[in-house]
Amino acid sequence: MGLVVQKYGGSSVADAEGIKRVAKRIVEAKKNGHQVVVVVSAMGDTTDELIDLAEQVSPMPSGREFDMLLTAGERISMALLAMAIKNLGHSAQSFTGSQAGVITDSVHNKARIIDVTPGRIRTALDEGNIAIVAGFQGVSQDKKDITTLGRGGSDTTAVALAAALDAEVCEIYTDVDGVFTADPRVVKKARKIDWIAFEDMLELAASGSKVLLHRCVEYARRYNIPIHVRSSFSGLQGTWVSNEPIQQGDRKVEQAIISGVAHDTSEAKITVVGVPDKPGEAASIFRAIADAEINIDMVVQNVSAASTGLTDISFTLPKTEGRKAIDALEKAKTAIGFDSLRYDDQIGKISLVGAGMKTNPGVTAGFFEALSDAGVNIELISTSEIRISVVTRADDVPEAVRAVHTAFGLDSDSDEAVVYGGTGR
Repeated sequence: MGLVVQKYGGSSVADAEGIKRVAKRIVEAKKNGHQVVVVVSAMGDTTDELIDLAEQVSPMPSGREFDMLLTAGERISMALLAMAIKNLGHSAQSFTGSQAGVITDSVHNKARIIDVTPGRIRTALDEGNIAIVAGFQGVSQDKKDITTLGRGGSDTTAVALAAALDAEVCEIYTDVDGVFTADPRVVKKARKIDWIAFEDMLELAASGSKVLLHRCVEYARRYNIPIHVRSSFSGLQGTWVSNEPIQQGDRKVEQAIISGVAHDTSEAKITVVGVPDKPGEAASIFRAIADAEINIDMVVQNVSAASTGLTDISFTLPKTEGRKAIDALEKAKTAIGFDSLRYDDQIGKISLVGAGMKTNPGVTAGFFEALSDAGVNIELISTSEIRISVVTRADDVPEAVRAVHTAFGLDSDSDEAVVYGGTGR
């Protein structure tokens, strides 16, 4: 038996009973002969509560102190889980991200992992311990400050450790039974996917599927670490995310033409009105956005009006970055020469993902027909070889997702998908 890395989200360790239940599952893996490394998130809504507390004390806390505060949540979880495991008669040691050797850059609140040097973890495993690691955090390479990886960063911590330790698999435990063809909170007849390729999972994650973080899947694909998404509330087989299909009996699971439908209502749209239609204008707009360290998603430029020589450029970005983007563009207004800005945060994105789309005529037509039949108006369109995304009104998203899901035959004939918790992480 080899080494496995298990990650448990906040809903799995939300209270004392949840921690005890997780401890039993970890001990079971240890009894089966595995070396076990566990990455744990903060309990329940602890991170949100710490953020609220910080805002009450200071409207603009420094990044360094904010990270010091937020990492307290995972330290509580890891210590309690180690205690619960010891109470079951097995030895466990807990480690912060820095103690586990998670080295990051110096960007507070959204640091990226540079390297993992898990010497203390290997020593703990060699001594027969279960290693418990606080997710979501690390230490900066230059200043040795505590950093956090951004929301959902525990997934990335788990995969990074799995790669550094050459683990057989990284098991991501959450509050649903795996990856579904749509969010089971929106589509009650969503089907669980047995196996999905890294590329399709990357598109689903980037398009709003919350069960796995995009950075986590990207890291796993780079180092070829199989991910097994499972529920910590049941013993059912989950979803395998890997390069190679899983084997069921005497056959391999085949890739579906359509993997699923994802949605995202966390984005906003900015339209730059009256942009001179000449070379370099779009570059100036997006350079101002890039200099503000803002990631954008979809971009559309209208055909310029012949009478004025002006055009409009629209793009989407996280709502949380909206104010910063507007300020950055206003500062560059004179240099760029646009007329005005429009901001809209009542939008939603719906995406259809599938590796077989490019070789199956009619997928695009079927997608737009389903939206039309549901009375959903489209504002922006973006495509790739395995994805079609559209922006609509936020209020239309649930109905649009259900319509597309049904139109492509993704509805399950069995019982409704079970959501054991409330967050999907």
